[in-house]
Amino acid sequence: MGETGALLTDLYQLTMLQAYFDQGMNDTAVFEFFVRELPAGRSFLVAAGLQQALDYLESLRFSDEELAWLERCGRFSPGFVASLAELRFTGEVAAMPEGTVFFANEPILRVIAPLREAQLVETRLINLLQFQTLVASKAARVRLAAADRLLVDFGLRRAHGAEAALLSARASYLAGFDGSSNVLAAMRWDIPMYGTMAHSFIQAHTDETAAFEHFARSHPRANTLLLDTYDTEAAARTVVPLARKLSADGITIQAVRLDSGDLAEHARRVRAILDAGGLSGVSIFVSGSLDESSVEQLLAAGAPIDGFGVGTRMNTSADRPYLDCVYKLQEYAGAARRKRSEGKATWPGRKQVFRQLDADGRMAGDTLTLEDDAPPGSPLLVPVMRAGRRLAPSPPLQAVRGHASAELARLPDTLRPLSTAAAYPVTVAPALQALTRAVDQKSR
Repeated sequence: MGETGALLTDLYQLTMLQAYFDQGMNDTAVFEFFVRELPAGRSFLVAAGLQQALDYLESLRFSDEELAWLERCGRFSPGFVASLAELRFTGEVAAMPEGTVFFANEPILRVIAPLREAQLVETRLINLLQFQTLVASKAARVRLAAADRLLVDFGLRRAHGAEAALLSARASYLAGFDGSSNVLAAMRWDIPMYGTMAHSFIQAHTDETAAFEHFARSHPRANTLLLDTYDTEAAARTVVPLARKLSADGITIQAVRLDSGDLAEHARRVRAILDAGGLSGVSIFVSGSLDESSVEQLLAAGAPIDGFGVGTRMNTSADRPYLDCVYKLQEYAGAARRKRSEGKATWPGRKQVFRQLDADGRMAGDTLTLEDDAPPGSPLLVPVMRAGRRLAPSPPLQAVRGHASAELARLPDTLRPLSTAAAYPVTVAPALQALTRAVDQKSR
């Protein structure tokens, strides 16, 4: 899945490790990954990327080639470089299960490890967790807008590189999409594959109807005909007699696809043509620069659409293309630590998030507190790694998808609308506030 070596990191991780090495600093450190603020227009986020983060931690090591390069580059002492040869991640990890809904300042992953291990992994952990969480959160909004209609990830070709294309297919499926056009993602994670045809397939034929027939005969059990290469409604009218012809050979046309123009109006006209021709069972699938807002608008307009192919805007989270996420030191050598920078202050110590549900099983409020506190609710962070190894195999993607679906079902009505970002109650417990005051007093 792309470059995953130990040198896929920022320079300052290694310069800090050199200084720690020189000073003999390697006591136990506690770091937590969290999002400082929800992006504008977002009322919740969906945790994703944990499996890849644990894969990275379990396989972390410097190769001989990397060590030789570090020695040649002249930035680091020979003794320090030699010490990296045996570096492995030996720590503990607690995390929210993938698919869990979370909010600002709530840690979704905690690392406890010797300082240089915990420090070195910062860059790649942020890189992995931020991206899939970003895409999963966007995809969850599309799922809410589409209700139970078919949703397919179409974003491979415009994703920001191969790893992004794979991980966005995974994250969108996790968050509720029904499948992806990405064949490698299908092989790797057993994500259902969906695909139609390109306009080039139609153009390669001298006759549009012949193109439809050839495709249907090649794919008798999975065919979706692309109607808008020339004239959308004219193409729909040719499908009616073609369907009768194919039916005689036991072939059924499953769906038609619209990819341009006024999708709502084209869908109405095509639906009328198909229904009049006795093809009420043929689905209408649409694509073309879609996101949750356009899906919501199409359905609010009553467009007879059965499914959506959503690509670029979802895979790149085009409206909010990054999260203000960080991985911060919360404890070192047994003492709680806290950053007090203006606008970037952190809560100190090892923390836990407790969630309460109302009588209907909907999310009612969270409490951010210390790990050993016990406010009402259920803890969201669970142990997943000890001594550098998983406590259990990562759950299959289907199980993660089921958890995400259950989480979305627990969203209160105030968090469901796309156009407003309602506030969800997250309370900072008295125990955490007291520790914060104590840390501030000591550091001053």
